[in-house]
Amino acid sequence: MAIEIITKDDLEAFRKTLLNDIQALLINNRPETKEWLRCADVRKLLKVSTATVQNLRMTGKLKSHKVGGIHFYRLADVESMISGKTL
Repeated sequence: MAIEIITKDDLEAFRKTLLNDIQALLINNRPETKEWLRCADVRKLLKVSTATVQNLRMTGKLKSHKVGGIHFYRLADVESMISGKTL
């Protein structure tokens, strides 16, 4: 049985390789962002109730587009509302 000695340089090279592999996995598994969101998606982003999303829509603070009875919200509009910019 042969004995192999692992040096700090070997461990550092392994760490770098491992980090690069993990980064590649994370980049490839990133979920696609949607341009249009449903009410449930908006609720999750804003951490509010359905009624709050409805109130934001009815007061004009959050624009929606109704398609077949379902309200869709533009992601850019929701993000600008989060950052405090006016729509």
